[in-house]
Amino acid sequence: MADEDYGRYVDWAQMGEGSAASDSPMKGDGKVDPRELKSQARSGAWAKSHKQRALIYQQLVRAIPCRTVTPDAEVYRDLMGDGGGKPRQASSLPLPDFVDGTTVPHYCLKAEAMGPAHAVISCVASQFPDISYCPALPAVAALLLHFSPDEARCFESVSRMLACNEPGRRLLDQTFLAYESSCMTFGDLAHKYCPAAHKLVVATATDVLEVYSDWQRWVLGDLPFAHAARVLDVYLVEGYKVLYRVALALLKFYRKQKTAAMGGGGSGKQPAVQQQESSVVRDDIQAFVKGIGSSVTPDKLLEKAFSIRLFSRKEITLLQLANEKSLQQKGITVKQKRRNVQLAVNADNFSSEIVSAKEIRDIWSWIPERFALCQPELLFTTSTHGCSLNRFYSHCEGHEPTLLLLRTTGGEVCGAFLSTDWEERKRGGNKLSFFGTGECFVFRLKPEMERFEWVVIKHPELASGGQAQSLDLLDDEQPPDTEANSNPDANNMHHNTLPVESGGPNGGLSPFLSARHFHLNSRNTSMFMAGNFDSIIIGGGEGNALYIDAELNHGRSARCATFDNPPLCAETFQVALLEVWGFQDAMAG
Repeated sequence: MADEDYGRYVDWAQMGEGSAASDSPMKGDGKVDPRELKSQARSGAWAKSHKQRALIYQQLVRAIPCRTVTPDAEVYRDLMGDGGGKPRQASSLPLPDFVDGTTVPHYCLKAEAMGPAHAVISCVASQFPDISYCPALPAVAALLLHFSPDEARCFESVSRMLACNEPGRRLLDQTFLAYESSCMTFGDLAHKYCPAAHKLVVATATDVLEVYSDWQRWVLGDLPFAHAARVLDVYLVEGYKVLYRVALALLKFYRKQKTAAMGGGGSGKQPAVQQQESSVVRDDIQAFVKGIGSSVTPDKLLEKAFSIRLFSRKEITLLQLANEKSLQQKGITVKQKRRNVQLAVNADNFSSEIVSAKEIRDIWSWIPERFALCQPELLFTTSTHGCSLNRFYSHCEGHEPTLLLLRTTGGEVCGAFLSTDWEERKRGGNKLSFFGTGECFVFRLKPEMERFEWVVIKHPELASGGQAQSLDLLDDEQPPDTEANSNPDANNMHHNTLPVESGGPNGGLSPFLSARHFHLNSRNTSMFMAGNFDSIIIGGGEGNALYIDAELNHGRSARCATFDNPPLCAETFQVALLEVWGFQDAMAG
């Protein structure tokens, strides 16, 4: 083994001066006491010798508990041979569909190493037919090839990572469900541990989830080799959560660079933020990560990653399971383009006395992504069930979310998308208390169509609490204080940081716009919905977007701080008709 060339695929010229060349000094046989692995991995002790790092990687990979039948180096040699002595050509070995167009990063490899990398991935595809989505595989294969003596050993290392069967341990996502739920989980973690950076993304990108869908690629693909190798050191020792930590650290560094570039650094003033297409923000973050070597060392990156406190594997697991459940309940288990919202509502089966099929389709285009494939289901209408608040509650309870539509006797039409089950109102007893999440919104259709979202979406600085603050001045090093709103009105909103606590029958709350993730002033901008025995209220703070009395007959509409809306109809009105619609899973049989 001592004679094996662990740098045969490495382009040492790209590694630069001071790189850990294959002839760098190495202590002993390169093995490390398992008790010292964690401290050595974090400190970068293995970066001093390329060969030592390669041997330690083999030690770590061999220690991964795997399925009984896991393909090894001999299987690879039997299937792929040695290429007949000729260099393998990447062009003759196309990457499998499950990498979703991801290319193999160069990672200071020789140009001729791209062929072997493609060969390893192709062989993995043939031996692991259950893999349906794994965009991180090209980066992992390239990193391991960098430290492998031949293709076959690289294949064996990759195979062991994919075949890991230790309970509760994961190394690589292998399905779209796992990957997509990891993106949602990253959004949850960004909310909690990088609030200032997250608010910047919310303010600048039209689709936050689209931006966060790249989080794994930032770490495995976009990082320069020196940084990626240091991440791999820790990843092989501590597992999947390291990827989250590093991605969060990258988000923090990106936010600091961005706010400084916008002129907000240390000025005490909120930098000007302009919303852009999500693709522009994605490209901007990718360019930052690729060029991070000029401003952030590998040591500094890992120091930032491991400075995040109260970050547990249990929390990640709970978030991941909750998000997977939400996706499964909506039938989203394989990669698919979002079905055109115009097709999500079946005009033949839809009948409302308030809105037309075209108008309901327009409303459907506003709803959160995970409900886009649902069909509207009429739960309550005053024309059938009468003007009774008790009957309103009895028909709506158990459904989450719901859509309220209202037509006044003056012909005006308005309504609200309500994220939370009306049964939540019972938590406050007979006291009128607010609940709901930031996915709620109000709208009007006639005389003109307009939607009014949670004010924090367009003004994320309000999420810090009572006062607007500069994005640069927000402390994103500390998670929000879970006891911050300990006043009696604090139960007006959810404070749990994990979505599994209050998941409803239709998949629970959004991992992205749940109010509980924000450190909010509940008396100001988080008063979404409320109800008791004599009224229902939608939107609060300085007024109510909608107030409807117990007879569902008279109401009021005014500007409210939560949605920053004008009156949705006449300031005092009489209800001509009120309907409540639920969301029926179109994917369910």
